[in-house]
Amino acid sequence: MNRPEPAQSGATLALARPAAELRDRVRALEPELIAFRRDLHRHPELGRQEFRTTGLLRDRLVAAGLEPRVLPGGTGMLVDIVPPGTAPGAEFLAFRADIDALPIDDAKTDVPYRSSVPGRAHACGHDVHTSVVLGTGLVLADAVRTGELRRPVRLVFQPAEEVMPGGALDVIKAGGMAGVGRIFAVHCDPKVEVGRIALRVGAITSACDRLVLHLDGPGGHTARPHLTTDLVTAVARMAADLPGALARRMDPRWGVSLAWGRIASGSAANVIPQHAELEGTVRCLELNGWREAPDLLHELIAKVAETYRAKWTLDYHRGVPPVVNEAVSVARLEEAMNARFGRDGAQVVEGTEQSLGGEDFSWYLEHAPGALARLGVRAPGDATVRDLHQGRFDVDERAIGIGVELFSALALEADGS
Repeated sequence: MNRPEPAQSGATLALARPAAELRDRVRALEPELIAFRRDLHRHPELGRQEFRTTGLLRDRLVAAGLEPRVLPGGTGMLVDIVPPGTAPGAEFLAFRADIDALPIDDAKTDVPYRSSVPGRAHACGHDVHTSVVLGTGLVLADAVRTGELRRPVRLVFQPAEEVMPGGALDVIKAGGMAGVGRIFAVHCDPKVEVGRIALRVGAITSACDRLVLHLDGPGGHTARPHLTTDLVTAVARMAADLPGALARRMDPRWGVSLAWGRIASGSAANVIPQHAELEGTVRCLELNGWREAPDLLHELIAKVAETYRAKWTLDYHRGVPPVVNEAVSVARLEEAMNARFGRDGAQVVEGTEQSLGGEDFSWYLEHAPGALARLGVRAPGDATVRDLHQGRFDVDERAIGIGVELFSALALEADGS
């Protein structure tokens, strides 16, 4: 797909830098950013192990005249870009990138940038997110020198997005949200064509928690189940009844989903076991539901356990709340995207469905308004399904330049709000 030209008359976003000038700057950076993305793709690192990735980012940003601050854990960093004369207390506009990879094999065999690390792959697009925010930093460093940047900007390179409850909490603990007035991020979407973004006001991703239910009893012979605690039946009732019971106790509009991924008990046909386990996830699109779910599950489990005289404990591991996009932030993204890439009034923004996947960008939105956009990475005409978290996941790398120009345009808005 040819890159769309900037909108002509009628663009609603007032921009400090002319569209053609910014586009030329981004185009000049694209070969470097694509090479950077491919380097990360060849050398993926898991959450809180991203030392090489952090070093590459630090060195490039220092070379651009910026001053990165590596997070206390040694991976991830914050980079503040503050124009001279910025008023004390001026709020930062923040852009976040997640830098970690996934613990899966890269199944691509037809590209030179295939992962060189067995069992590790950038199969979720974090290498693209990182390259987008790096490129934004390079554009804005230049804009400081030319006097075009009129607001402070913070780049957030976050570790461990794939490790619940997420490296966003590391960033926040290190002061990464102090003084931030609004925050944005993009996430690759292989269903959306390159040159477009997909947006939604409100919940765009789900809360996601993990739970492990432990059931215990004295054990016994299957010939005399009435003299012991029949744990296999008890755990089967838990597995069958809890999802429906939870759904009926919560507002169905909240999109609550309890699903089991593992059940374990017993070792012989004629022995009633002493222990059983059930493991799964709770997902929810509404903050109130996410907050209520643990207490309600404890209540429901206790009732089933009492019926079968089973002792129980529940390990409830908080993951992430839902990502709830703020309406003003979504409007800013839509306006900037259409102003930059709309042609003859054509829209380059589409609506998107909610996902029950978890995203720790949600933690930032508890401190400042913001929005997560889905960045189109599918090549036009490509019918190959390359879903997230699959070994053959790949992107149309032109998406990097789209993301850089989008974020740069947001930072260079003339009104500075």
